[in-house]
Amino acid sequence: MPAIRPLPDTLISQIAAGEVVERPASVLKELLENSLDAGATDIGVALTEGGIKQIRVVDNGGGLEREDLPMAFARHATSKIASLEDLENVRSLGFRGEALASIASVARVVMFSRAAGADRAFSVSAEGGRVAAVEPAAHPIGATVEVSDLYYNTPARRKFLKSDATEFAHCEDVFARVALSRPNVTFTLRHNGRVVTRLAPSGLEQRVGMVLGAEFAQMMRTIQANGGTLKLSGFVGLPSYSRAARDAQFVYVNGRFVRDKLLSHALREAYRDILHGERHPAYVLFLEVDPRGVDVNVHPAKIEIRFRDPRAVHQFVFHAVARGLAGTAAQAPAPVVTPIATAPTRPSATQAALGIAQAVPSYTSMFAERRGSAEPAVKADADSPGDAPLGFALAQLHGIYILAQNRQGLVLVDMHAAHERILYEKLKLALDSRSLTTQKLLIPSTFHADRLDVATVEEHGATLNLLGLDVAAISPFALAVRAVPAMLTDADPAELARALLRDVREFGASRVLTERRDELLGTMACHGAVRANRALSIPEMNALLREMEETERSGQCNHGRPTWYQMSLADLDKLFMRGR
Repeated sequence: MPAIRPLPDTLISQIAAGEVVERPASVLKELLENSLDAGATDIGVALTEGGIKQIRVVDNGGGLEREDLPMAFARHATSKIASLEDLENVRSLGFRGEALASIASVARVVMFSRAAGADRAFSVSAEGGRVAAVEPAAHPIGATVEVSDLYYNTPARRKFLKSDATEFAHCEDVFARVALSRPNVTFTLRHNGRVVTRLAPSGLEQRVGMVLGAEFAQMMRTIQANGGTLKLSGFVGLPSYSRAARDAQFVYVNGRFVRDKLLSHALREAYRDILHGERHPAYVLFLEVDPRGVDVNVHPAKIEIRFRDPRAVHQFVFHAVARGLAGTAAQAPAPVVTPIATAPTRPSATQAALGIAQAVPSYTSMFAERRGSAEPAVKADADSPGDAPLGFALAQLHGIYILAQNRQGLVLVDMHAAHERILYEKLKLALDSRSLTTQKLLIPSTFHADRLDVATVEEHGATLNLLGLDVAAISPFALAVRAVPAMLTDADPAELARALLRDVREFGASRVLTERRDELLGTMACHGAVRANRALSIPEMNALLREMEETERSGQCNHGRPTWYQMSLADLDKLFMRGR
C-alpha cells in the first residue's frame, strides 16, 4: 500500500469543519449569511439547547431549484463565483462553497426550499457527509435549514462545547452582528420555543439603538466620511460611554463583520487622547472599499481580511473617527493643593482601602515605635524629617501626587501607581497562601450583563470565589456582586466584576489562574487602588508612604512606570540657581 493516498471526501469535510464550524454560533453565522445572499427580507432563527440540539433558520429569499438542492452540500460548489476575477470582486458574504458541506459532515442537516416562481417545494437531507434523495415537500418561497445534533459523530469535538447558556450567548452575539449589518431586514430569534428578540425593519440609527441599547444611542456620534474609493459611516460612542470589555465594537467591511488588527489599531489611536486606562470604546462602523482593494479569502471563517493598501485605510479611518470625536474630551479640573490636615479620630474609607484598620493616632504611634523613635509620624519640624526613606507628607498636588520631605530633599509620589503596586503584592501573597479574605457588601452591587457574562458566572463561580469575588445571576441579563476581596473594598464592585469576567471569558479559568495570573491580579489591583482626585489627609498619605517602604518592588507600578521620584536639595538649589 502506498504511504501517500487521498483522503475520503467525508474526512476532508470533517477536517474543513474544524475551521468553519467551531461551535453552534459558527453554524448560525454561515446560515444567516446564506439567507442574506439569497435576498431574504425576513429571517427567523430558532435554537434548541443553545443551538447544540438544533439550529433552524427560515428565510423568504430566492430559494433553490430542485436540481440545485443536492449540490448545496457538495464541497466547493457555489453559485456566487465562477472565476478568479469573480473572487477578486466578491460582494457576497459566502463564496467558498464549503460551509454546508462542512456542517453536514458533523451534524444532521435537512433543507427545505421553494424557488421564486416555482410551483412546488422540495427537501433534501444530509448526514455524516451522505446526501439523500430529493423529495417533495410543503414550503413557501424561500428556504429552511435545520441543523441537528452538532458533532453527534465526533464525540471528541462535542466535549469542547460549553453549557447551553454559553453557546446560546455566542449565538446571540452572531445574531446581533448580522442584524446590525442589515437594518432593512426583519430578524426574529427564538430559544427553546420562546421569542428572545424581534427586530422590525428600520433605519440604521434605530437598529443600533434596538441592538446596543438606548444608552449607547444617546451617547453616540455620527461618522460620515468619503475618501473616493473609501467610505466610512456609522456611529462611535463618546468617551463617557466607554466599557470594560470590547463587547460593543462592530466593524463591517463591504457589509461583512470583520476582526482586523489594522482597523482596531486605527480606532484605538483615534480615542487615544480622550480615553485612558483599561476602558474600551464602543462603535458600529461600516467601511466601503473597492472589492479589488481587500482580500476576504484569508481564512475559511471569512472574518479575517487583508487590505492591499493598509496604510491608506488606517489613516482614512483614524482621521475620520478622530474628527468625529473632536471636542468630546472633558475639561481638566482646576489644580488643587491639599494643605496639611488635622488627623481624624477614626479611619476614613480611603484609610481602610490602604489597610489601616485602627484609628490614625494608634497607627502613627505604632509607626514611631516600630522605627525605634519617639518622634511623631507627622513632623512639625521641617528641619528634621526623620529617618523614613520616603519621608513625611507635606501636601497633595492636583489630587494625583503626594509631596513628601525626607533628609535628602523632596519626594514626589504617584499615589495611584504606588497603591496599585502595594495591592498587587498583597494579592499575590494572599492568593499563593490561599488566604484571600472577602468582605460582604451591605447592599449587593447589581449591573446589567450580557448572556455570556451570566453564563461565565454560572460556569466559573468557583474561580471567582477563589479570587475573593461572590457574584450571582439575578436574571438572564443582570448580575449581583455580593462580596469582594477585603483589601479591595474601595473598588467599584460592578467594574471589578466586569474586568474579571472579561479575563475569564477571553482566556479561560485555568489560564487566568496560571500563566495569566499576574495580569489578572494587576487588573484587580488597578481597580482597588486609590483614584486620582481623591483627597487624602496627611495621616493617610503617611500611611501610604510607610506601606511603600515595606513593599517589594514598590519603586515601579505594575506597568513598569516609576511610583516616586527624589529631588535632592542640591537639585532644588540648581533649579533655583542658589549659590551662583
